Amino acid sequence: MSEKIDRRKQFTRMVLKEALMKLLKEKPISSVTVKELCEMANINRSTFYSHYIDAHDLLDKIGKELFDDMYATLNQYNYKKQDEVLQMSTKILEYVAERSEQCQILLSDNGDTSFKKRVIGIIQEFIMKKWMEEHQLGDDLSEYIPLLVVSGGVDTIESWLVNGKKESPQEMARLIHQFINFGLSGFRKK
Repeated sequence: MSEKIDRRKQFTRMVLKEALMKLLKEKPISSVTVKELCEMANINRSTFYSHYIDAHDLLDKIGKELFDDMYATLNQYNYKKQDEVLQMSTKILEYVAERSEQCQILLSDNGDTSFKKRVIGIIQEFIMKKWMEEHQLGDDLSEYIPLLVVSGGVDTIESWLVNGKKESPQEMARLIHQFINFGLSGFRKK
């Protein structure tokens, strides 16, 4: 009996997540109502409220699940050297590409602003920390450089998603990696 309830709960949460993602393609989270979520998911309001407080709570849970999954995926790898940072960047972009629709919505203006901050934090932890250690940058700039690089990288990833992922995750990882290591001078014509 417990297994049936768990499956039912899983199904309800799945249809609510799908309904919210569809609605967020059209409008911001602030305009999404529980009533329209329930209508789209074909569930009643009391069922919705047995799982979530409101649409923001549902969005927050979607972002947290995606973030936790991304974190667990990246923790499977143990990159210690700077030259392996490109591989880690590629893994992040492959992960984002596999879940592009959700990531695009969560990073968009209609989505969850805290999700973008979490993504910036995870990239700082997994990539920039190693880069900063290897390049032994002084403390006076160490607070700003990761923020500048990672924020630009996340905006680049968001743009890549919006533009239909024309480049492969590997190509995007190389582009970002080249910029981090060589700045604009790394893009001069030869």
